[in-house]
Amino acid sequence: MITPVRSAKEQPVTAAPLAGLDTTTVLPYASSRASKRTRWLRASMMTAPIDVLALLAPLLVTQNYWRGTLVNAGLTVALFAAGGLYRPRRHISILDELPSLGGRLLASGAVVAIIAAERHDSVPYVSGFMQGVALSAGLVIVGRALNTRVILLARKRRWVEHNAIIIGSGPVGIELARLLRRYPQYGLRFVGLVDAPSREPVASLPLIGTLDDLEALTRLVECDVLVIADPDCPESVLMETLLRPANSRCDLWAVPRLWGSRSQGGYPDHVGAIPIVKIGDTTLSGPRWRIKRASDILFAAVALIVLSPVLLLCAIATFLDGGRGIFFYQERIGRYGKPFKVIKFRSMRPVDEHESQTNWSIANDRRVGPIGRFMRRTSLDELPQLWNILRGEMSVVGPRPERPYFVEKFSVEYPHYAMRHRVPVGLTGLAQVSGLRGDTPISDRARFDNYYVENWSIWLDIKIVLRTVAEVFRGGGR
Repeated sequence: MITPVRSAKEQPVTAAPLAGLDTTTVLPYASSRASKRTRWLRASMMTAPIDVLALLAPLLVTQNYWRGTLVNAGLTVALFAAGGLYRPRRHISILDELPSLGGRLLASGAVVAIIAAERHDSVPYVSGFMQGVALSAGLVIVGRALNTRVILLARKRRWVEHNAIIIGSGPVGIELARLLRRYPQYGLRFVGLVDAPSREPVASLPLIGTLDDLEALTRLVECDVLVIADPDCPESVLMETLLRPANSRCDLWAVPRLWGSRSQGGYPDHVGAIPIVKIGDTTLSGPRWRIKRASDILFAAVALIVLSPVLLLCAIATFLDGGRGIFFYQERIGRYGKPFKVIKFRSMRPVDEHESQTNWSIANDRRVGPIGRFMRRTSLDELPQLWNILRGEMSVVGPRPERPYFVEKFSVEYPHYAMRHRVPVGLTGLAQVSGLRGDTPISDRARFDNYYVENWSIWLDIKIVLRTVAEVFRGGGR
């Protein structure tokens, strides 16, 4: 048994040995077929569709109240979402959800009942409508109960599981690892522990690396979830590590630092009675992000059709200016550091491959001819990247893609530069519409790009597109 020494304010945790783990400092990684098959699955994925079907079920009996039924369904789903009833959870129980479910079902039912009574004087009509509302409420609870049972069954049989790395090799981290290995109903497959590099490794612990190795490890083990269980790790070190591109794509959970010193009433989720908190649903995933991708496809497809005459004229002008080879292909770095070939109209005289990859473009470059200069000033040379957007290599809005040589160079010189690759690169970006184009400070660009990443919204994308259009008409290109 391992008995940790902790402060008087903290609750002591006794960590039992991890049965079945190698007593070495390196835990060999064994892949999981189930984990690979179910990486894209989430326990909460079916919850909202089941709720909607249950709320619309009265329409199968009668369509006399279809307007009220739709209003009730929309209001109830909105209240559920606002109350966090669609958030992912490690510990799931219909009894835990019942008070919140019941309260919101009653609230939405009361609102639609008042509206129905105001709009219809007929008592039988209002009575019939409220019977439908009561039926849908009962079906929601039954549907949720069945969904919970299915999720628990899938987790216990390891049909659905997600690879998890625990940050921290202290008693809390060890106990969490033991619980995850013993109880599969939490839906996490424990891969190994990661700790600060300054700490001495303990031979009996399943350490797979340090925080410095975390980005490589998340790729190696195809990690889906990071669990922070180290209250002593400096926040600055932890944040810098977690914001790296490969790490930022993982779901992030944490054991509250003040656990044991006060009431745990604010922590509704737990793993084996150890409270655990989901660190906000990132704006880089979820329905809004899928809307962004769908809008990218629609925008690029429509733009390619509408701008086809402009594209043809640009192609002819490029050919007349420099002959064959109207398109310029160059390797750039995209989301999570993945390379791809960006497409542009050729706007300068040809150079050898090494020079094109390592020379920094500046204003008034003598290699740029008059036609190329016009195309750059109006950003017409960027239009072929609409094809990159259709292919999913780019987005309409995002940090501008850079060449591998400069990504490596800037990532060393500017610590936060690599963090901009947490999202797809874009045709235009916040840094560009803020005047940071051409020969401008890289640190400023990285700061604006990371601001975009951390504050992304659909409206922010719309604002950037509108500002880009204004820049193009002003001739504010390079």
